[in-house]
Amino acid sequence: MKIVILLLYFAVLVGIGIYCRKTATDVNGFVLGGRNVGPWLTAFAYGTSYFSAVIFVGYAGQFGWKFGIASTWIGLGNAAIGSLLAWIILGRRTRIMTQHLNSATMPQFFEKRFDSRALKLVASIIIFIFMIPYTASLYNGLSRLFGMAFNIDYSVCIILMAVLTAIYVIAGGYMATAINDFIQGIIMLFGIVIVIAAVLRAKDGFLMALDGLARVTDTTVTDTPGIFASFFGPDPLSLFFVVILTSLGTWGLPQMVQKFYSINDEGSIRKGTIISTFFAIVVAGGSYFLGGFGRLFSDEINIEAGGYDSIVPTMLSKLHPAIIALVVILVLSASMSTLSSLVMTSASTLTLDFIKDTFIRKMSEKSQVFMIRALIVVFIAISSVIALIQYKSNVTFIAQLMGVSWGAMAGAFLAPFMYGLYSKKVSKASCMVCFLFGSVLMLANMLFRDSFPAILQSPINCGAFAMVAGLVIVPFVSLFTKKPPKEEIEASFACYEQKKSIAQKTALGD
Repeated sequence: MKIVILLLYFAVLVGIGIYCRKTATDVNGFVLGGRNVGPWLTAFAYGTSYFSAVIFVGYAGQFGWKFGIASTWIGLGNAAIGSLLAWIILGRRTRIMTQHLNSATMPQFFEKRFDSRALKLVASIIIFIFMIPYTASLYNGLSRLFGMAFNIDYSVCIILMAVLTAIYVIAGGYMATAINDFIQGIIMLFGIVIVIAAVLRAKDGFLMALDGLARVTDTTVTDTPGIFASFFGPDPLSLFFVVILTSLGTWGLPQMVQKFYSINDEGSIRKGTIISTFFAIVVAGGSYFLGGFGRLFSDEINIEAGGYDSIVPTMLSKLHPAIIALVVILVLSASMSTLSSLVMTSASTLTLDFIKDTFIRKMSEKSQVFMIRALIVVFIAISSVIALIQYKSNVTFIAQLMGVSWGAMAGAFLAPFMYGLYSKKVSKASCMVCFLFGSVLMLANMLFRDSFPAILQSPINCGAFAMVAGLVIVPFVSLFTKKPPKEEIEASFACYEQKKSIAQKTALGD
């Protein structure tokens, strides 16, 4: 049953990639889907790129174990801040200004908004460096579920996922990933609900599971009884840092923000906001809610041997084979959708923002698309090798790999990008300072973690700090540094003032 379901799923993915190849003949079509993607596809592309095996296996297991049922707040924060507010604050302005500036990537936005080629090059280098460990982390969680469900070698999981993703992304570009993301999102929505119901049923229902969780004690964490079934859990401050990193971080991640570039009209913004938020509530809220019951399986889990990444697979290992097949498809869907988004962002950024402008100035459209496709293969291959090395040497947990990548990119880009959309007073120097602060801080945290204050030794906490600090650094440095020429600023912001005629049913008056 499991093998048949997987083969059908793979056939659909490849078929969609082949079907969409006609839309991927130029850079605009391959990278942005011709800026003509509707609300459902955009919202599901945003959600499925947001939530992957890193969330379902890594974060849900680790933070469910640490915070208990209070880890559900992380999923709700993802929905409110990472989806709802992101669409409201960034969606419309991102779509308008990026089209006005004719930018297809985040580094291109920085170059054209601030008239600085240096900003573009530094941004593309940061994306290249930090996107790889995030991509590698996707394979790890998936491998554990495949090993539990099929008892096959980890390297087979890596190769299978990498090859299939490469086929449909290379063939169909952004439109193929968007359509596949929609299908994968539907699987994730229904799958997470069924999985939660099955796990709770195995523990005699929600109330009995909650009662059992309230009876769990861990003196290494706290002596307070019932703390893992409480509203805010044993460590509210650390919980807050996780919410900030995983929610606010999406505002500065290139693979997330670029989803707004391709929206086709105003109605898609409104619908996409609602759809994306609902998706996050169900998928993210459900994943962390499920992980919150991990300690009920403590007699089957050896944290020291298997790590936090073994918690969720252990919770699911004794379910009905049909449910396990659904879980494998669910996490495979989440991981492949995120992987396709990451490699598309990495390859297009390196091609358009680094190779084209630095080495091959007169690269044709056809050559650009070919280079992006070739680099997709390279990025998938590199991340696969890193994932294998990480697994065999047990370097770090999934959540730590993702925390370093998220913290570096969001810490570097969030403030410059958001302020760049809204403020005419931002200087290019302030953006460069923020780029260097976020990326260097996370590199230092990775290499010299023991030298950091105790609260910032965790890459999760350090990444959250980098993001919040960036929101202060950009306006502060802008006060003392040279602003771009007034005529350039006015030219960038002129797009917001263009007049549009709309139907009276949309707005009354003249």
